[in-house]
Amino acid sequence: MSEHSSSCQENERTRLIPEHINRTTSWSGDEEDSFSRELIFKEFWVLLRDSTPVILAYTLQNSLQTVSVLIIGRSSPENLAASAFSQMFAMVTAWMIALGGTTAIDTLASSSFTGSSNKHDLGILLQRGFLVLGLFYIPIAALWAFSEPLFLLLGQDPQLSRDSARFLTCLIPGGLGYIYFEVMKKYLQAQGVMRAGTYVLLITSPLNAGLTHLFCYTLEIGLLGAPIATGICYWLSFALLVVYARVIQGSECWGGWSRVALSDLRTFTRLSLMGIVHVGTEWWAFEIVALAAGRLGTVSLAAQSVIMTADQVLNTIPFGIGVATSARIGNLLGERDVKGAARAAHTSALLSIILGGVVLVVLIGTRDHFAKIFNNDPNVIKLTADVLPYVAAFQIADGLNGSCGGSLRGMGRQHVGAMVNLASYYCGALPLGIWLAFRGWGLEGLWAGQCIALYIVGVFEWIVVARSRWDIEVRKAFQRMEGE
Repeated sequence: MSEHSSSCQENERTRLIPEHINRTTSWSGDEEDSFSRELIFKEFWVLLRDSTPVILAYTLQNSLQTVSVLIIGRSSPENLAASAFSQMFAMVTAWMIALGGTTAIDTLASSSFTGSSNKHDLGILLQRGFLVLGLFYIPIAALWAFSEPLFLLLGQDPQLSRDSARFLTCLIPGGLGYIYFEVMKKYLQAQGVMRAGTYVLLITSPLNAGLTHLFCYTLEIGLLGAPIATGICYWLSFALLVVYARVIQGSECWGGWSRVALSDLRTFTRLSLMGIVHVGTEWWAFEIVALAAGRLGTVSLAAQSVIMTADQVLNTIPFGIGVATSARIGNLLGERDVKGAARAAHTSALLSIILGGVVLVVLIGTRDHFAKIFNNDPNVIKLTADVLPYVAAFQIADGLNGSCGGSLRGMGRQHVGAMVNLASYYCGALPLGIWLAFRGWGLEGLWAGQCIALYIVGVFEWIVVARSRWDIEVRKAFQRMEGE
């Protein structure tokens, strides 16, 4: 009985793989009709509507770490340094699993939702996400627990190394909550449920601020109260998202726990690893710039801190567009809508250019006053004003990187973005930026290098997306579903 059912299901799934793309989704007919002004305008608003709550959600998500640093930082400079350093280290390790590893769900779940004959396949992918990314987190948790020798090896201050290691150890339980929250969020986004994460974070973000103050000051736990409070809020965010899916929207794709999720993990694991490299290579490059800035002097380090804080907030815009784009592309591939997928990819790039241009104008217009939000030192304000034009200049390129990277993830081509990032940042822009920095350009040299890298990445990824054969991408999407 079970073998017969399995065989029937396998044949049914096999029939999903199109032998050819039918006439409604092929490039036959007037190609210009699929890129008419009306359709592009409609697609523009679909992507803007879907990306807005995603951008807001990532902004609130980042605020959990930022508020934690601000509150505990009031107690002493040492606690400020330890909390900021720890959050930075968490960002380039565990949070990369959450933000990069879950791109496998962007690829597989979005196309599965519209293309699979069994809606519960999405629930299987959710379970695989919990399993695979949970296993990825184990070595990171061990690294956090024994991070003090690593920080000392990197030349950090002994007190900072000890405090940061203690901070990260207390954050270990919460880190898994952060990853599972992101997994659950991507599961819902694949179904077109974009606002759930925002609603949840509107609750847990202010709660995090209250708990951090309670633990750090009222209960006098001190520095370690911050990671405990943040960890609680990560798990609460995950739990509330599960409740949302169960009670409001998103439960129809959950078919219950299944052993099927334990089989054939290769595709999911490969896409997750490539996603981590794709997202991580860019973020790691910015952290290397931060380390290099520390060797340029106190003023440069202070200006770098201002710029990095601002850039972390601004980066939520292209990243949010990319998440919405990957879900949209995957859904359209699952529907075998070749023209729709191509139109969505190009419209996403257009949206990112427009929003990047708006940010560029704002940064240029406020360059002489921007640093005053964080610091009153005239030297810091002046240096920040000198560097901001470079940061403003790459906003359009960063937008292209986000939108086209999202298109690549929707197609399951994370490896392309990863290779482009590796080549652009580590073989060219970073060495050039560091060379310029220590040849008289200072901090401006470092950011000039980043600007060059982002334009290389953005333009090259757009070329790759523009030259994509979308009929072939449809076939690949169904082959991935067959493999899963």
